[in-house]
Amino acid sequence: MTNTSKNIVALAGGVGGAKLAYGLAQIVPPEKLTIIVNTGDDFEHLGLHISPDLDTVMYTLAGAANPVTGWGVKDESWNMMAALARYGGPTWFQLGDRDLATHLLRSNWLREGYPYNWVTQELCRRLGVRSAVLPMSEQPVRTIVQAEEEELAFQEYFVEKQCKPAVKSIRFAGAEEAQPSKEVINAIRMADTIVFCPSNPLVSIDPILALPNLRRIIAAAQVPKIGVSPIVKGEALKGPAAKMMTELGMEVSAVGVAKHLKDVLTGFVIDHLDEAHQEAITNMGLRTLVTATIMKNDEARVRLAQEVLEFAGVRNK
Repeated sequence: MTNTSKNIVALAGGVGGAKLAYGLAQIVPPEKLTIIVNTGDDFEHLGLHISPDLDTVMYTLAGAANPVTGWGVKDESWNMMAALARYGGPTWFQLGDRDLATHLLRSNWLREGYPYNWVTQELCRRLGVRSAVLPMSEQPVRTIVQAEEEELAFQEYFVEKQCKPAVKSIRFAGAEEAQPSKEVINAIRMADTIVFCPSNPLVSIDPILALPNLRRIIAAAQVPKIGVSPIVKGEALKGPAAKMMTELGMEVSAVGVAKHLKDVLTGFVIDHLDEAHQEAITNMGLRTLVTATIMKNDEARVRLAQEVLEFAGVRNK
């Protein structure tokens, strides 16, 4: 545990973001760590409110995530899905029996009028997660992919269509009307360091930054703001980031990610395999750290988290 009085805020979504969030949670006192999570990929399914990124972060922090997929719950069973298939119901989005309990309880609480942030904190508390995990907004924001001839909600594109359609554009429905929660704003304003976890910049980080004034507030924050590249050697370690970046005309590299986020960063972390890109990123005005960014196990997650904090100037007291 890092004995620090510094407040650390991490922006995260997806498996890569959850892994670094886990590393941070092992070394930062829980009262000093806040993880702001993308909710742009939330959707309604079978009458339930599904929050894929929140659940991935929550399960990972609780040590309950499926170690093979990175999402879902370990030691899962699939009896409900088998019964649903027997009825001819929609099975394109897999809900395991243990995972289903989370969605049932969340949906029930939301219907009863409890705030999204309270619901998330209560689920985390019951799973033993001590660090603050915040949905980016109390209001709905939905990531919509314009894919060839049709618009698709992100989970339809990602899971049902398996990312096969070419992406023409991405928009965040509801972002202009939604607001970052007061807890999110307070966490950012009190932050001594802000970490952009290695999440898909287009559909995990951009929805957070699309909330009114949030990008401006983060850009103006006079604290270290460190991004970790989710692209290594021209490939995404998980998910469709590289494919989406290619189809949207972006450079698929650590340079491309740094360029996309440079207005909200002061430093950028890249893998040893991308050391050749260090100069180009430095020329953007960003400090750089070259290290091993692929997190194959818990030890690697903790090591990378420690190096990111040291790079930001956070030291043990």
